[in-house]
Amino acid sequence: MQHLPPLSLYIHIPWCVQKCPYCDFNSHAQKGQQIPEQEYVQHLLGDLRNDAPLACGRPIHSIFIGGGTPSLLSGQAMQQLLDGVRALIPLQENAEVTLEANPGTVEAGRFSEYVQAGVNRISIGVQSMQQDKLKALGRIHSQEEAINAAKQAHDVGLRSFNLDLMHGLPGQSIDDALADLTQIIALQPPHISWYQLTIEPNTQFYSKPPTLPEDDTLWQIQERGQALLAEAGYQQYEISGYAKPGHQCQHNLNYWRFGDYLGIGCGAHGKITKPDGQIVRTEKVKHPRGYMDLTKPYLYRDWSVSEQERPFEFMMNRLRLMESCPIAEFAQLTGLALSHIEPQLQRAQQLGLIALDNTQLTVTAQGHRYLNELLALFVDD
Repeated sequence: MQHLPPLSLYIHIPWCVQKCPYCDFNSHAQKGQQIPEQEYVQHLLGDLRNDAPLACGRPIHSIFIGGGTPSLLSGQAMQQLLDGVRALIPLQENAEVTLEANPGTVEAGRFSEYVQAGVNRISIGVQSMQQDKLKALGRIHSQEEAINAAKQAHDVGLRSFNLDLMHGLPGQSIDDALADLTQIIALQPPHISWYQLTIEPNTQFYSKPPTLPEDDTLWQIQERGQALLAEAGYQQYEISGYAKPGHQCQHNLNYWRFGDYLGIGCGAHGKITKPDGQIVRTEKVKHPRGYMDLTKPYLYRDWSVSEQERPFEFMMNRLRLMESCPIAEFAQLTGLALSHIEPQLQRAQQLGLIALDNTQLTVTAQGHRYLNELLALFVDD
């Protein structure tokens, strides 16, 4: 029987006030309309009821409610949702429950209601502390609202919270980027997600690309920003994740360690290991109208991850982390012998991208800098 990894739950809320020009997530602008939150919550629970057998008796290790903008849901809807989840699948003791939120006044005002419903971690999408940059990113909150949201997150009894911040923004200088980061650090969040803006297909920025900083500027921002974070006591534990001790995001760690997760809601993806060793990916119906159509299934498609694809899928997740990877995990979580990737490991070691001994694999500083080149070694041709 295949070793079954920990199981998480991802819940997708597809609505937002307006679509940001850089966003390639499955989100739909409200356009002044009321969100059908009661109806959608019932569909989410119906979706989870269908997926519950895939848990194979495992409790939920962590929950992440993402979007869109999940903080557009009322406290009452969040209570119904999390009560329903707990009734369908047991939660592991002290399970982390994260909710994504915008820093707007209305959303931040609901933080205490979300905590009452069972949310114990909030991830706040700040992205910049400068008004001109916020406008360029299509963000509708202000710097003041971001500061107030962080203060409320400190005050409402959360276990932890995260502030999201981007760098490499249109027209951004090194000083601009570091000023943003300094202000975020001053708010003392237990966790900071600090990552570079990338232009993704099917976004407004892709069709009308803005002028972004040069590579040399980006590299200086990265190096100097990491030094600021380290000096402030934040430990980098994955490519864009920085946490005070004990505040790593457990949900994201489960993703990167190639754990399993159920995905419910519009367009949500899941990854499930079956007792026979098969690894299955799932994808739900993308559009809210189709997802909430009772005559149609929630599942859009599912497919098995082939043995040829598993090495890349494992490495694509696991090598994001700064921690070393026990070599035994590869066989435990993919069902494949280490011999499947020995030539690639030897090549990566020769290139100075990894360090390898009998028990663990460690990505070098060079390997993290050239992560795409490292991952390309594991692509099945």
